[in-house]
Amino acid sequence: MSPERFAKIIQVLDQRQLDLTVLMENVHKPHNVSAVMRTGDAVGVDEVHAVYPDEFIKGFHMTSGGTLKWLTPRLHPDLDTALTLLQGQGFQVLAAHLSEEAIDYRDADYTRPTALLLGAEKDGVSAEAAARADQHIQIPMMGMGQSLNVSVAAAVILFEAQRQRRKAGLYERKMLSEEVRKARLFEWAYPELADFCRKKGQNYPRLDEEGEIIDPIPH
Repeated sequence: MSPERFAKIIQVLDQRQLDLTVLMENVHKPHNVSAVMRTGDAVGVDEVHAVYPDEFIKGFHMTSGGTLKWLTPRLHPDLDTALTLLQGQGFQVLAAHLSEEAIDYRDADYTRPTALLLGAEKDGVSAEAAARADQHIQIPMMGMGQSLNVSVAAAVILFEAQRQRRKAGLYERKMLSEEVRKARLFEWAYPELADFCRKKGQNYPRLDEEGEIIDPIPH
C-alpha cells in the first residue's frame, strides 16, 4: 500500500455523501446500471438502491469497472419497500420523469437529503413511482428526442447535485462515523485480508497514518 494510494482512499471516504443516493426501478441492462454506479461513485454516493430481483448483481463485476467494490448496493423486493425506507429516513425522492409538474433539474435543491429515482430504460418510472415521488425533474431537450439514456441522464443530474453540494461545502463535512470509517479504510486498503478476518471472526488490525499494518497479521 503506497502512501499516495492510502491518502486517496482517505480522501474518498471523507467526501462520501451519505445523504445522496440513487434508486433504480427495474433498470436492467448491466451496462446502464454499471454506468450509473460509476457516476455515483464519482460524485461521492455511498450506496445505491434498486427495485429488482436478486439477479440484479449478476455480471456486475465484469461491467462496473470495479465500482461495486466502492459502493454498497441495497436491493428491495418492491417499490413500496424502497420508497418507505428512503422517505422514512428523510430523503426527498426526485423522479427523473417528464410531466406537467416536472421542474428543470437544476432548480431542485440537492443539498437536502436526496434520492434520485430512475426508471426502466424503455418505459421510465412507473405510474406508482411518479405518484409517490416528492418532485419530478426533467432535463431540457432541444432536439427531436424527448429523453436521454438513463445512465446519461443520471450523470447530468448527479453532477448538478455535486456542483450544488460543493458550493455548499458539504464535501468538507465528514459523514461516516469514526467506527465505520476505520473499518472501511481497512477493507479498501487490504480487501483480501479484510475478507480473511471476517471469515475468521477476527478484528481488523490497526493501521498507522501511512496505511501500514501495526498489529500482527492474522493467520
